[in-house]
Amino acid sequence: MRVLVLNSGSSSIKYRLFRLESMDVLRAGVVDRIGEPDPSAARNHEEGFGRVMADLSDSGAIGEPGSLFGIGHRVVHGGERFREPARVDHGTIDAIREMIPFAPLQNPGDLKGIEVALATFPGVPQVAVFDTAFHQTMPPRAFHYALPRDLYDAHRVRRYGFHGTSHAHVARRAAELLGKPLGSLNLITLHLGNGASAAAIKEGKSVDTSMGMTPLEGLIMGSRCGDLDPAVPFFLGMVTGKNHEELLALLNKESGMKGICGASDMREVHRRAATGDPSAELAIDMYCYRIRKYIGAYTAVLGRVDALVFTGGIGENDAEVRRRACEELERLGIAVDETGNGSSSREPREIQREGMPVKILVIPTNEELEIALQTVACIRNAIGPEEPR
Repeated sequence: MRVLVLNSGSSSIKYRLFRLESMDVLRAGVVDRIGEPDPSAARNHEEGFGRVMADLSDSGAIGEPGSLFGIGHRVVHGGERFREPARVDHGTIDAIREMIPFAPLQNPGDLKGIEVALATFPGVPQVAVFDTAFHQTMPPRAFHYALPRDLYDAHRVRRYGFHGTSHAHVARRAAELLGKPLGSLNLITLHLGNGASAAAIKEGKSVDTSMGMTPLEGLIMGSRCGDLDPAVPFFLGMVTGKNHEELLALLNKESGMKGICGASDMREVHRRAATGDPSAELAIDMYCYRIRKYIGAYTAVLGRVDALVFTGGIGENDAEVRRRACEELERLGIAVDETGNGSSSREPREIQREGMPVKILVIPTNEELEIALQTVACIRNAIGPEEPR
């Protein structure tokens, strides 16, 4: 038996096929640059999914439809309705569609993946796994904004948080690495990639996170600004004449490290900094400073921190970012060991300085595996969507 995971984004489709018993990967791939003017790119998601299904079929990896135990779909935004993975049915699909205004770049692609998979494998159980679900344990003091209450009551304007499957995965792996029950641990998890977010996890549950109603808030990212004075967009509209759609594109696609130094990929930013580019050095300094602020804030939120966890493409591979993010935090019990931090190992590992009370862990994330595990558990336990709170 096999489990297929589909991770559909606004311009890409990642897929991974697992063997049910062992969770070994049987086939994996990505269709990217969907909709770009390149003649080799898929014109739309329908064509992209056609390529995915053709690869799975032509390779023989997927076998007969009866060999599929289930299909798991990553869905970015599930709002307040979904605290757990949900079996896909008409109600689930309608709820995902209702969330499109909160994630206009992501949820439509997620829906397309579900629709194509339902049409291709109509008898196979399918499960939606939501990025926002892990953070639905946040208390009201953390998820509410200081806005008129009727905006929450009527429109559900609040903090939702994202990267939930990644934060959940590395939290579980941290507990395994430390040999302690997840429910006994307080963790700060840092998912650092082109998108970036921090989470405060108290006794195994998310109690705060840096991203907000959308994935724009919080840490500095590749092309997203992160935390910003909310008056800035209004001022920019006044002085530049940009409309709200143009301003939204500026904040999401032209800001962050790209806005500071002209490059959104941290590897390129490091390369430019090494040549003496002051704007690239500023981008790294700002990036690490913002992470350090969140570490301090979430230390205050948790009271006791058992481990700080780095994950994501930057978090797993960038020793300089890890070092600079932890600078001058010795009084909080946080300091990296230079030798351990500089290791190029791909295995989960501890990198804290000897004698420091807070463990510092580097744990590769595996969102597709987490989605597969949650999909299997959902199907086996017949978990459905919960009612809104």
